[in-house]
Amino acid sequence: MEHSELLDIVRRPLSPDTRLEVPASRAEYERVEEILEREESKYPQLWYDSVRSVAIVVAPPTPLRAGMAGGLLSMISDEVKRNSGISSEIARGLRIESDSETTMNNTTRASDGALLYWEGNRATLMIVVEVAVSQSYDSMRAAISWSVCALRCSLGLAMCIREESRGRRPPRRFHASLDEANAAVEEARDDFYRQLIHHPYGPLERDGVTWFGRVSLVVLETFRRQDEHCTPETLLEPSKSFTLVENGEYVAQNISPNLQEVVLGDCIPTHLLNNQQMEATPVNFFQREWFETQFRGSMVRTAILRVWRKTSYAQPVLR
Repeated sequence: MEHSELLDIVRRPLSPDTRLEVPASRAEYERVEEILEREESKYPQLWYDSVRSVAIVVAPPTPLRAGMAGGLLSMISDEVKRNSGISSEIARGLRIESDSETTMNNTTRASDGALLYWEGNRATLMIVVEVAVSQSYDSMRAAISWSVCALRCSLGLAMCIREESRGRRPPRRFHASLDEANAAVEEARDDFYRQLIHHPYGPLERDGVTWFGRVSLVVLETFRRQDEHCTPETLLEPSKSFTLVENGEYVAQNISPNLQEVVLGDCIPTHLLNNQQMEATPVNFFQREWFETQFRGSMVRTAILRVWRKTSYAQPVLR
């Protein structure tokens, strides 16, 4: 094929969580997407926004982004299935899916995670989740708005995580063997967990290098269609917004267990529920202990991933 800026970009090494927007025609997007499909690699992913005529190149998620998206959906699903008014037959229809690409009106996108309800061979999209770590809020809001409006799902959950700058780039560290490298990384992991005792939301530092910056803000927002006729390109405003972490500290005020927003009717098609009272029953999925455990563990895994990316070791000599 002729020279393609889009193909050049997908061939570059991309840092985890990177999302790049590249002006491209739908035809160019399809040509490059075909090349990626032939190579059968999961990342980078390629999406397309037909409204703005841009291709979106998506790098693999960090453990923090993937962990929080999957964790939110698992907590919601588990709480729904524990509800005494939900039969085991109905509970079996509720499933979690990640990285599910959808194409509609020449726009192709995927959410970080989704909660679907299966009846026979037919799936209904109920809740979509997007998590952005130190990325453009506008880009995240556009993604969640498209999923809610174009795919007609009940609710969108978006988590915005702001990590402060880590400063200078860490140097590469060399080790004599894989065992030595593994030992060094395990020492770093233990050190990071000890640091969380005093700094629950970072920074995580070692040998003068910041491997995860302090978390300055975590906001969880819900998005609902403004009306039944929202077009796919509608940019929604959040229906509720909850600040969970601010300036490196958990914000406990006014955060109810169900965030005052998620209900059974968001998770299961209403014709399967008994009545309107059941549809409006809150899903009490959000607990501080769960959030802190999940978030901090995902922070450490992300920091360790960064350590490994800067770790080299000698390969054994084959004789």
